Amino acid sequence: MNRVILPLVFSLLLSTPLPGYAQEIVINFVGDIMLAGSATGTLERWGYDYPFAGTVQELKSGDLAVGNLEAPIARGGTEFANKQFRFKASPAAASALKRAGFSILTLANNHLMDFGAAGLTETLDNLGRHGILYAGAGQTLAEARQPAVVEVKGKRVAFLAYSLTLPAEFYATANRAGTAPGYGRYYAHDIRQARTVADYVIVSFHWGAERAAMPKAYQVEAAHRAIDAGADLVIGHHPHVLQGIETYRGKVIFYSLGNFAFGSRSPHADRSIIARVRLDGGSTGVEIVPLNVLYRDVRYRPAVLTGTEGATVIAHLNRISKPFGTLIRGRNGQYALEVSAVGPVAAR
Repeated sequence: MNRVILPLVFSLLLSTPLPGYAQEIVINFVGDIMLAGSATGTLERWGYDYPFAGTVQELKSGDLAVGNLEAPIARGGTEFANKQFRFKASPAAASALKRAGFSILTLANNHLMDFGAAGLTETLDNLGRHGILYAGAGQTLAEARQPAVVEVKGKRVAFLAYSLTLPAEFYATANRAGTAPGYGRYYAHDIRQARTVADYVIVSFHWGAERAAMPKAYQVEAAHRAIDAGADLVIGHHPHVLQGIETYRGKVIFYSLGNFAFGSRSPHADRSIIARVRLDGGSTGVEIVPLNVLYRDVRYRPAVLTGTEGATVIAHLNRISKPFGTLIRGRNGQYALEVSAVGPVAAR
């Protein structure tokens, strides 16, 4: 199969800025996406657009939508048998993700290589065919560490993605396809390099303990190091539940966004959010959209929560963010965390 060669920098012109006016860039972030597993029967019956019916308007309300793709999109590949759960999604998932509004997917996680190098190659081909950019995996370590860079309103936004989850056999090497390992020497260097070609650098980590409401010390250390190196925003996932939000040196860290559209019936993965981030020069605005992702309620289709139900999610998020001194405020049914950055972060 002919594979799509991943260049050093992807560039996608989304709009033309108005002369003389600063324009904010709006990015909608969601957590883990896995269109396989126990959802397969439902998706084959109702179609792969089904999981996004309740959120597509929210996802398309900004300039970009970004999620973590936690399964290869492939027909072939050799199954990695030495782990409990292995997933593979139909190629139909790629076009559905595009229609749902996703422009960039992060691939550095503990399931993307479930069907080996061939499964990865098919995934990259399927995403490329539908114009979806990606970061965090490739045919070599160098390729996996490359940023996806998108031009929006005259500004360039770079996306980098890393995995800090096992199995280590999924990590790319100089001669092996795989995901980008989240080693500090890698991401600190890559962030500094990305700053030379981009106005904003956003870093994704797949990390932490499943079902844990609080991040581990190494997550905090990695997030801080990424920002010290020059990252403007850190997005985390893997625990399948929400973790707290921190502001560090004027930059926002989401330690876990929880599940999004995920083929599991776990009763523990019940609430999630869309993190709507507004980048505007020296300031970052964050809006939180609460979601219900509990299988018995939504059947694999995330639903926006409003009223008392939405407020309950925000109250929980405020509780687990309190150790970081973070507060989300609500007004007229909308929830926001405003963060002002004092100039650019100096890389160390």
